[in-house]
Amino acid sequence: MAQINIGGQAVIEGVMMRAPRSMAIAVRRPSGEIIVKTDMVIPLSERFPVVKLPILRGAVALFSSLVIGLKALNFSANEALVEEGAEPEEMSRMVMWGTMAAALIFGILLFFIFPLYMTKLLVPLIGASNILFNLVDGVIRVAVFLGYICTISRMKDIQRVFQYHGAEHKSIFAFEAGDQLTVENVGRYSRLHPRCGTSFLLIVMLVSIIVFSLIPKLWPFYLKAGSRVVLLPLIAGISYEFLKLSAKHSASRLVRFLTSPGLALQRLTTREPDEAQLEVAIRSMQEALDANEGYKDDRLVI
Repeated sequence: MAQINIGGQAVIEGVMMRAPRSMAIAVRRPSGEIIVKTDMVIPLSERFPVVKLPILRGAVALFSSLVIGLKALNFSANEALVEEGAEPEEMSRMVMWGTMAAALIFGILLFFIFPLYMTKLLVPLIGASNILFNLVDGVIRVAVFLGYICTISRMKDIQRVFQYHGAEHKSIFAFEAGDQLTVENVGRYSRLHPRCGTSFLLIVMLVSIIVFSLIPKLWPFYLKAGSRVVLLPLIAGISYEFLKLSAKHSASRLVRFLTSPGLALQRLTTREPDEAQLEVAIRSMQEALDANEGYKDDRLVI
């Protein structure tokens, strides 16, 4: 049987798993019941072949993941907090898009505009070197990113999400290894996965240092800030290609060295899950695969 690619995302009290043509969100309600929502997902590459092009596919994948991820978080929040016997409320389309826009603006301001502004203030100290300017800008950007991760990792609710993040990784590892997906088997695998979105974000931060170095230092602040926004799809595309290439050559010592910072960062963004959380992740994977155009696998057992 041909192996298929499957990815996922931790949500509130649950896990979203995505197969090539389907996705499933499994959430445990306060009552202990696991609620699952499945949807078919038609790849954009089937409707618009141009998005298969290198670099472009990465930018499209990032935007698609943001939309799907926000929908998954909305569903999980409603189900995880719903009282027994009550009906969850769905977020309106306008609110959903507004939330995603606000999150994007916040991310751009915090991780790209703020480091640029801080570096501008340091110009009297670092001098006129364009290389040094962009290096300091990059260091501040990575420091802000790491500081943000460390801060939210201390929050109790986020730690629960990070446990589900670990359950997601363990389930994917077990599936990729061809192992039977039981709670006992899945629990033995690592919670650190090289294709994790956390690693992708760190790669984005590092790639941005190289790309932003092409922006002339003499440009005024507003042009530098605007160019960083415009160049984000390019940075996402390059980062995606690196992540895809590293997955194909995961046995290489060089690749393992280059991906090691992302794996180290996952020690902050994942936690060891309990058996109940592993059960939710496995259920999500089973539903996603079963919905993937009738795809079945006799290794899936709960």
